[in-house]
Amino acid sequence: MVQSLLPNILEFISHIDPFDKLPPELQRQLAGCVSITYLSRGEQIDFHPDDTRRFLYIIRTGVMEQRKANGVLRAKLGPQDLFGFTFLENNAGGEDEYSVAIAAESTLLYLIPHTDLHTLLEEHPQYAEHFASQAQIRLQNALNVVWSDNDKGIFVKKVSEVATSFPAVVTSDMTIKQVAHEMRNVLRISTAVVKNKGRIVGVITDRDMTKRVIADGVSTDRPISEVMTKSPLTIGPNDLVLTAAALMMQNNIRSLPVVSGHKVHGLLTTTHMVQKNRIQAIFLIDTIKHTNTIKGLSDLTQERQAIFEAMVEGKVSSEIIGQVMGMIYDAYNRRLIQIAEEKFGKAPCKFAWIVAGSHARNEVHISSDQDSALIVEDNASEEDMKYFKRMANYVCGSLGQCGFQLCPGNFMAANPKWLQKLSTWKHYYTKWVTVPDHETLLNTSVFLETRSIYGEADFNDKLQQHLYKLISQNRNFLATLISDAVSVNPPLGIFNSLVLEKSGENSNTLNIKRYAITLVVDLARIYGLSVGCTSTNTAERFKFAHKKGVLSEDAFKNITGAYRFINQLRYLHQLEALKKGESPGNNIDPNFFGSFERTHLKDAFRIISNLQDAAKLKFSGV
Repeated sequence: MVQSLLPNILEFISHIDPFDKLPPELQRQLAGCVSITYLSRGEQIDFHPDDTRRFLYIIRTGVMEQRKANGVLRAKLGPQDLFGFTFLENNAGGEDEYSVAIAAESTLLYLIPHTDLHTLLEEHPQYAEHFASQAQIRLQNALNVVWSDNDKGIFVKKVSEVATSFPAVVTSDMTIKQVAHEMRNVLRISTAVVKNKGRIVGVITDRDMTKRVIADGVSTDRPISEVMTKSPLTIGPNDLVLTAAALMMQNNIRSLPVVSGHKVHGLLTTTHMVQKNRIQAIFLIDTIKHTNTIKGLSDLTQERQAIFEAMVEGKVSSEIIGQVMGMIYDAYNRRLIQIAEEKFGKAPCKFAWIVAGSHARNEVHISSDQDSALIVEDNASEEDMKYFKRMANYVCGSLGQCGFQLCPGNFMAANPKWLQKLSTWKHYYTKWVTVPDHETLLNTSVFLETRSIYGEADFNDKLQQHLYKLISQNRNFLATLISDAVSVNPPLGIFNSLVLEKSGENSNTLNIKRYAITLVVDLARIYGLSVGCTSTNTAERFKFAHKKGVLSEDAFKNITGAYRFINQLRYLHQLEALKKGESPGNNIDPNFFGSFERTHLKDAFRIISNLQDAAKLKFSGV
């Protein structure tokens, strides 16, 4: 390399991810290793397993196309893009391997020998993950850089990180006196979990002892089973503290046993949370619970927005942001249903208010719209249905006033089509699964994920059981879903050729929901349903599919990493919009992306495309 070119090379690579993560002396060291080559249009670089000299390529100017062995386009790259990561390791290979890179136009390349890069990374291993050959590692590293897991507060911690107490564990045949002795004189704890033949059957607290034993004059020689709380509420060690706190508030209890299966891991009390932190989101949920007017609930919109901003700025993971925002959404929805019952009178028969889409998946963001429905018991009268229509109109309209957008496709309980008896809902699902068409796919894309938030949860459970049974009996339904899911592809091209909106107020922007997030959700749905996964959450569906062996470990890590990265970019974009006083959404100006975002988005888009190809092969012929 001509030494006079070194300043230009150094200036160029020092602003490119991942070189910008290196200290200046290492940037200079690598710049000194660079050689330069020029390719005319149509010239290509072939990659062979037995090549002894390999390079990391940096595109200075021009366009390169990576092609797989079968000729399929892997990626289209432009200035500042890198390729050659895949061949950094001798064992590189797999379904995402490419065999050739072709110049789509005249192209100038900087080449860094792998040997020099390996030497540098061996001497400075703290930077190795920035240059990992596997996209999943680079994506995870990107998440760690931009979105570290440092929590903003206790509400995003796991219960196991906060619960330090341990309850007494007693048996149901012990006397009240014996249990009280265990709680006070032995363990000095205020709560006891009661078991019978190894199964948790109840719980008793010192307050229960005062109210149910001393106040009522019950003999302490009686068995504890007579005064315990049966079928107690519990919380899992991996659940969020926010989930536990909301459960406590909704049921007016002060402690929750931490259990998995019937194994007791500890005890979470309100004292833990008061001692540790003031939890903003929990206080909002409690405020919502006690607010009695639409105006009052609407006035809390800014506080909801502040919590979202705090989580994004606090670099909380996208999964937790979705869960927390989902719980707040649930609280608004439940309270409005209660206010509706206060306004119109108690519901005349059993019903379930269910949510769908991102709300059902607990993947809620600041601009999530409404997806909901009502399931009413089959013996409901015509007058009963009129009551629920008034309720649905009131609740959906009020949610709109509180900042939850009306669904543009009208998939809401206020639409009479989605306010039906349980038998009608079952008929809907039967038709959708057995005779799918375009309208069917539109409906099922919304209502394949549902969750009950108020009323008879059993109605939703029965509907979901009916759905899973239908799918198991009509495997061609998955083939129809996959055909629809791969009809849209993520943009593999360079960023000035992204799939952009061509008209309207969002012209020349990338709809990251349509061209990335929805594609991942669709794939998770198909993989999850194929193995009978009952979870509606995208990450949980992929995890279950991996556990069942239909999704390889690499594919699982790749797609979940890609999903996290894309979601968190969306949250960052929405945060910036809020700060500017603009309406947050899913349409992003490509100028918003720097070198860092472009590099890792391309990894994510390619991962999505690869999984689409794999899903077509796996499910198209079922």
